[in-house]
Amino acid sequence: MYSKEETQRLKREFWVTFAEKYPRKWMLYDTKIKDFSFKFFVDNKKAQVLIDIEPRNNEKRIAYFEKLEALKNILEEEFIADLVFEKDYVLENGKTISRIWVEKIGVGFSNRNYWDSIFDFYNEKMDALERFYLEYDEFIKDIENE
Repeated sequence: MYSKEETQRLKREFWVTFAEKYPRKWMLYDTKIKDFSFKFFVDNKKAQVLIDIEPRNNEKRIAYFEKLEALKNILEEEFIADLVFEKDYVLENGKTISRIWVEKIGVGFSNRNYWDSIFDFYNEKMDALERFYLEYDEFIKDIENE
């Protein structure tokens, strides 16, 4: 078991090592849609690549989610399979968001033996999500004309 400080240090080292292995600028929060972001997540059970849709306005959140859901076949056939779509995902703090994600189970940041496979997973899946988004962003953004 690691202390809180050791865990934080290890997690920092994990992210620095990832950035060194794949030195590129990820889109993440730079989607040009407020409260619509791409995220990396890791703990000691799994690694995930996520799309979080979290506008305060529930109708907007659902409209963006439904846009992505409408593209699900294209997304899964051309870019990335095994995605989980959840319209009403409840965060630990009780906030409801929409989330789409893919995950690699049975890996964790505290075991360095997993790092390369997590980094490769992140690079492959996030790159695919970004390419998909760049191709369909105009359609996704256009919720006002629904």
